[in-house]
Amino acid sequence: MTTPLWKRVIVYILEGLLALVFISPLIWVVICSFSPQPGSAQSKGWGVNNYLTLFGYQEGLPKYLFNSVVVTLVAVVFSVVVCTLAGYSFSRFDYPGRNLGFMVTLSILMVPYASLLIPLMVWYKDIGLNDSLLGVGLVITLFQLPMSTFIMRNAFDAIPKDMEEAAMVDGCNSLQSLIKILVPVVKPSMVTVGLLAFLEAWNNFMIPLYLSSSSNATLPLALVNMRQQTMGVIDYGATEAGVVILMIPAAILFLALQKYYVKGFMAGAVKG
Repeated sequence: MTTPLWKRVIVYILEGLLALVFISPLIWVVICSFSPQPGSAQSKGWGVNNYLTLFGYQEGLPKYLFNSVVVTLVAVVFSVVVCTLAGYSFSRFDYPGRNLGFMVTLSILMVPYASLLIPLMVWYKDIGLNDSLLGVGLVITLFQLPMSTFIMRNAFDAIPKDMEEAAMVDGCNSLQSLIKILVPVVKPSMVTVGLLAFLEAWNNFMIPLYLSSSSNATLPLALVNMRQQTMGVIDYGATEAGVVILMIPAAILFLALQKYYVKGFMAGAVKG
């Protein structure tokens, strides 16, 4: 039965209003980053002075962007590789302690990561990873493991084992069947894992705060440090410019990969 036109119009209007509610803060931030604001570099007229202030702050915007990109790449690559292999292992191999290992991995969700940062900082000093971008990326990967491994295990569970058995009959071993047969099928789930790791690493503030110095600060940490000006006045203009710069890559990546993101989340939810 065809839905009446008036009902469809109402649904479209409600969807549009809901979308506007979510988008309006982003639009407001973009406008305010160019608009005149007292206490900011753009105090008169409209312009890009707030972005120029951000560009020249301490180590410079390119340095903070570089740090964020390195941390994000480390977190995304390690999360996708480790969680794909872990999900494949938990799904396909039967070995003593498999279920216990999976439960231990999921139990990381119950640990507030702020409580682990001080011990990690002490340990990192001993192994030489303190104040390093690699160390920050690895810690972010650690806290991505539970949900991402859960998603990947369920994605592999949804694939019939006959596909692997046919590949092994043709001469493939377990690793070859994973790479050639299963990885193309679970690609949406891998994209979901990578996107979750990207969003967590790109926007993370707490972990770089504990494990990085000012020279290795990521952009979110630099923005918080920049907010305070003389006499404690907050530079809202430069802060909003930084939020816009942080928002652009995340929005572009999410819009480009949302089809895979939704498929990957559904694959990880249906089986669980």
